Amino acid sequence: MELRVFTEPQQGATYDDLLAVALTAEELGFGAFFRSDHYLAMGGDGLPGPSDAWITLAGLARDTTTIRLGTMMTSATFRHPGPLAIGVANVDRMSGGRVELGIGAGWFEAEHTAYGIPFPSTGERFDRFEEQLEIITGLWSTPVGERFGFEGEHHRVADSPALPKPEQADGHRGGPPVLIGGVGKKRTPALAARYADEFNLPFVDEATTEAQFARVRRACEEVDRDPATMRWSNALVLCVGEDEAEIERRADAIGREKAELRENGLAGTPEEVLDKLGRYAALGAERVYLQVLDLSDLDHLRLVAREVMPQAGDLQAGR
Repeated sequence: MELRVFTEPQQGATYDDLLAVALTAEELGFGAFFRSDHYLAMGGDGLPGPSDAWITLAGLARDTTTIRLGTMMTSATFRHPGPLAIGVANVDRMSGGRVELGIGAGWFEAEHTAYGIPFPSTGERFDRFEEQLEIITGLWSTPVGERFGFEGEHHRVADSPALPKPEQADGHRGGPPVLIGGVGKKRTPALAARYADEFNLPFVDEATTEAQFARVRRACEEVDRDPATMRWSNALVLCVGEDEAEIERRADAIGREKAELRENGLAGTPEEVLDKLGRYAALGAERVYLQVLDLSDLDHLRLVAREVMPQAGDLQAGR
């Protein structure tokens, strides 16, 4: 099982804060550094204020050398599909082919009203999301010298040169890997089967993981796609300590209770965390994104790298 670092900068982080975490994660051998794509803090003052996901990832593309970089998840409501395809392709080139696009329909209405972003109904957001997926992957996969077009209800692309091309071109639909996630029972599995390289479940229990992975596997089979071509992952909040005092200190630092984190997150001693990772692996998870909420606590990552990562690498995903 691969362990990746996942941050929430809208809660309060500078670029230098993110760079310190990304460089530490790179040095320690974590599989990737991901960040959320949000413009409003969810509790707290959010100082010094939000940063744009793809602007900061562009900086990290130049300030790191080996670690993979991505979003969990870019909101389809934030950007038009053409400019998003261009921006991600640019950052992929800047990184030497280390970028992954996690993308979703968008859900946090308050940040839309706070920054003047339209927030359509759920149905329309998913319609727009689906069109964006077709356009972004279509632009990336169109051969150089050919033109791309698309006619949808919400987006129209005509006679596009479909440039620039990203560094990577080996995703399921061409271009960088695309991540789709969520617990929707119909449209989410269907979209993942058609467009995603990886399916992710954020902050859900084992029963939900088992049921939703099964739905996505069935959706793959319905479109004649081998489910083995999908990567499977979970995201869980991280709170690990060598003893109860350290676990409690880290829980307090992020405003959570250690008992609740043990139940709903990836929390406890290294032994407890490895046991839980093993249970997710048995359900098919190949990766876990560790939601790191205290970006100043780099020793947290060092502990995981020393006491959890080596044994996690031996865990094999089941079905």
